[in-house]
Amino acid sequence: QVQLVESGGGLVQAGGSLRLSCAASGGAFGSLALGWFRQAPGKRREFVAACSWRGDHTVYAESVKGRFSISRDNAKNTMFLQMNSLNIEDTAVYYCAARQGDVNLLPGRYDYWGQGTQVTVSS
Repeated sequence: QVQLVESGGGLVQAGGSLRLSCAASGGAFGSLALGWFRQAPGKRREFVAACSWRGDHTVYAESVKGRFSISRDNAKNTMFLQMNSLNIEDTAVYYCAARQGDVNLLPGRYDYWGQGTQVTVSS
């Protein structure tokens, strides 16, 4: 059983940056595809970014492409999401997720989830 814990959320002004981390334990982290999702109040959980187990295949939502960067350190069982040029529409609870197999954009295809970390972008 894989446990995931996010950290790094907070309050930031529009145009600023944050770096989210996701620490994993309890499983074969290096064999899992990883993803970041977010959910704003009253909205569905949506895909943000994902990377393969080796980190050489990454996928981004169009809304964050060029601003966000996903990476992982398998030696430290940790995944990151560097978020730059944040805007108010990025305000949401951000979740990390993991699954066996290749990257996937659908939240229902992920087996393990963290508890989420709040990101709030102010104007």
